[in-house]
Amino acid sequence: MTLTEKINEDLKTAMKAGDALRRDTLRSLRAGIIELEKRGLERGITPDEEIALLNSAIKRRKETIEQLANANRPEVVEQEKKELAIVQEYLPAQMDEAEVAATIEKVVSSTGAAGPADFGKVMGLVMKELKGKAEGAVIQRIVKEKLGGA
Repeated sequence: MTLTEKINEDLKTAMKAGDALRRDTLRSLRAGIIELEKRGLERGITPDEEIALLNSAIKRRKETIEQLANANRPEVVEQEKKELAIVQEYLPAQMDEAEVAATIEKVVSSTGAAGPADFGKVMGLVMKELKGKAEGAVIQRIVKEKLGGA
């Protein structure tokens, strides 16, 4: 089942159950998918594009949570956190930091990276390998630690 199909099915379920928060969150995801599909491409959206869409939605919500917390709006922060949890349900399982560090260690040893100057090369390879499986900020932090650029 594709992401689009899963979201459509879950949207129907949320509407039948009267779950307004889940319904509205899934509608916003579906709108993003429709926007991607209408870009004039003669194919459906790829799994990589689906993950990018989900990551974008997650990033937007995290930024909104931070801004609302700074503005002292706890009631809206809670709603955004619930929406964030709903969106995260559709991402592939996230790797823990030990798994990310092991992957980075393999890339560093295979490329012969030796210091901060190799950061870009390592980040590019690691991001391709871990796309959608770990947050970019976590990956960046661990790569900097491994290359001595922290």
